[in-house]
Amino acid sequence: MRLPHESLAFQMLGAAMAVRAVNEGTALPQAIEDAASHLRLDRVRDAATRGALQDLAYRTMRQFGTARALVTRLVTRPPGAQVDSLLAVALALLLEGEQGDAEKAGRGGYSAFTVVDQAVSAAASEPKTAHARGLVNAVLRRFLREQKTLLPDVNRDEQARWNLPAWWLRMLREAYPDQWMALAESANVRPPMTLRVNTARIPVQQYLTELANAGLAGVAIGEQAVRLVRAFPVSQIPGFAQGDVSVQDAGAQLAAPLLEVADGMRVLDACAAPGGKTGHLLELADIEVIAVENDALRAARIDENLSRLGKQAKIVVGDASRPGDWWDGQQFDRILADVPCSASGIVRRHPDIRWLRREADIARLVTEQRRIVSQLWPLLKPGGILVYVTCSIFPTEGEEQARWFGAQLTDAIRLEAPGQLLPGTRAPDSAGGQDAGPASLPSDHDGFYYARFQKRA
Repeated sequence: MRLPHESLAFQMLGAAMAVRAVNEGTALPQAIEDAASHLRLDRVRDAATRGALQDLAYRTMRQFGTARALVTRLVTRPPGAQVDSLLAVALALLLEGEQGDAEKAGRGGYSAFTVVDQAVSAAASEPKTAHARGLVNAVLRRFLREQKTLLPDVNRDEQARWNLPAWWLRMLREAYPDQWMALAESANVRPPMTLRVNTARIPVQQYLTELANAGLAGVAIGEQAVRLVRAFPVSQIPGFAQGDVSVQDAGAQLAAPLLEVADGMRVLDACAAPGGKTGHLLELADIEVIAVENDALRAARIDENLSRLGKQAKIVVGDASRPGDWWDGQQFDRILADVPCSASGIVRRHPDIRWLRREADIARLVTEQRRIVSQLWPLLKPGGILVYVTCSIFPTEGEEQARWFGAQLTDAIRLEAPGQLLPGTRAPDSAGGQDAGPASLPSDHDGFYYARFQKRA
């Protein structure tokens, strides 16, 4: 059965393909791209369908713990990976309706009847899943009948209740005994769309006026940060194509200013893709930037982003922990070490991360972070500054690492920095007495950790 691209059934089918791929280990952006390719969606002609497919997949990832637990409870025999994922997509929509308007499912305003009907149509459209259309219908209708008793029962399992792995919840409890529930809840909140205004080209207040003139509402939440009241495609955002603004979380916008760059400096941006911080550095001063990224495809995105801004950097495909392979021997005035991490601070923006990460990954990442910083430190000039950044809220990747660096790098002086930023909050009052941070922090941001070190002259 051929489904119209604009139908919810077609979009659910594509989202289920993406969810299945995540469950098999593929990152969600790539999984969505693969699903769109399989369904032969044209990037321009089918932009609305691709957007709807993406939205459904992201919704499902935020509700995946609950949805998966419900499938296990409601299906006696494994229905197969694609049917399992289709049920998860449908249940995620119904769960959004249950948490908001009981008669509507999610922001799309679909009735429960529509969700069930379209899920059955999606199953019937594929030869490999057509046999399960009756099962899909029965499972979803049973959920609607019994949800008042099913959900409390399923939610006794913490992974289903919080939509986070058990090990993740344990680490949150240990690190933040008074805040862990709020942090767990924040992981399932849709993030804001935040812009970075290039104030060398247009003042923030003037840009807010341009937004208003375009019928878009925004509010300033930092020195260069503007949060949109609701998200829009970048093609509709005034000044985006011209490089007046970039999409960047307000917390991430702290990185470049912390380096205190000045004209003529030579700056290393390690682990630089996709280039948001690289572009920000180049907007702040007339500097030479070497941007290192070990993934060639991601490195290409740096160039794309800089081209839109009208900026240039030397882009090097290489491993930041092996500078001998790419360094020219000339030291840097500043180094930005935005290292690989668990990404636990940006999980509301990348909800698949929680299902792809494993507890064993944390120790491996800690080792990699130490190796990168230790290898980059000799590249820094005496008197130079290195900023250590992770998009993590786990102390093992944050304050514990900063203390380790302070002990291991005997010629390092630790400077003031924001320290641990928790999603949507200001920095803690103190973190080892080092993290007083800037006077003005953004009011809404993802989770980041920042530490700064200066090499003794």
